[in-house]
Amino acid sequence: MSGTHPRYLWWNGQQVRWEEATVHVTELGWSTVGAVFEGIRAYWNPETGEAYVFRLREHLERLLRSMRLVRLAPRWGIGELTEAILQLLRDNECREDTYIQPVAYRAAGPKTLSGFAEEAGLYIATRPMPSHLLSGKVVRARVSSWRRISDDIMPPRIKNISNYRNGQLAAMEAQLDGYDQAILLNVQGKVAEAPGACLMLVRDGKLVTPDITQSILESITRDTLLRLARDELGLVIEERPVDRTELYVADEVFLCGTAAEITPIGEIDRYPIGDGHPGPVTRALERLYHDIVRGIDPRRAEWRTPVGLATAVGTRPGDD
Repeated sequence: MSGTHPRYLWWNGQQVRWEEATVHVTELGWSTVGAVFEGIRAYWNPETGEAYVFRLREHLERLLRSMRLVRLAPRWGIGELTEAILQLLRDNECREDTYIQPVAYRAAGPKTLSGFAEEAGLYIATRPMPSHLLSGKVVRARVSSWRRISDDIMPPRIKNISNYRNGQLAAMEAQLDGYDQAILLNVQGKVAEAPGACLMLVRDGKLVTPDITQSILESITRDTLLRLARDELGLVIEERPVDRTELYVADEVFLCGTAAEITPIGEIDRYPIGDGHPGPVTRALERLYHDIVRGIDPRRAEWRTPVGLATAVGTRPGDD
């Protein structure tokens, strides 16, 4: 890993040096309007000398679903992409918490609004992303004046880059108003999600979250936490429409996502949530999630893909 970027990325079927992965500036714009991506994490465990990619298959399955919805034809299967990611992590010597981002984009056709071709290009890049799990991080949030896009406008269930402009507007508004995070309502006025993260709340010991028809991403982290809460912690789960004012009277509220991990919210629209600190359910889930993603807790081994760093050679044959 260079001081500013990794040594390699994967691009259209082959691993290339970072400096050699270039396109003409005019390729920017329309080719990325329909681009889709995944955000995947690999967690480093210093005790085992190994990194584990979390729920890799599920992320790649969602990438292929996203490609299908935006009419991009996949050229590589899950097996090929899995091996590409693991080799990339080994060759970039990612011995730290790492973010992995595959991006599929339109590689042919007119550079205009109308007309398209299904030919896809795809690159995979890695970068360090330290975890904030168990750090005590708490954020302040506001309900945004912007509404979440809906399935009949720009389907939010997939990770289309264009969808993120919606969350970006809400995030900028929140930051300019002195908050850390935004919460978007859907067009029906029910709670949807935050920019780049789903939302969960605790009321009377139950874990409540908007269901997947409420203009939210079909989140893998959300699915993970619901399973852990139900199966390992014995919590009652409610997936349903959530009113805005339920946030204000909740015992606990937190965001969740690959980048967000579990991020407790201490205040929403100047209403304190509980005592303003992570509550007991949030803390229990955070500890369990932390231990499972790092392989400290042996449960859910099928969710962890070892990278092979414990036995990997630091350089590739033929490299200087």
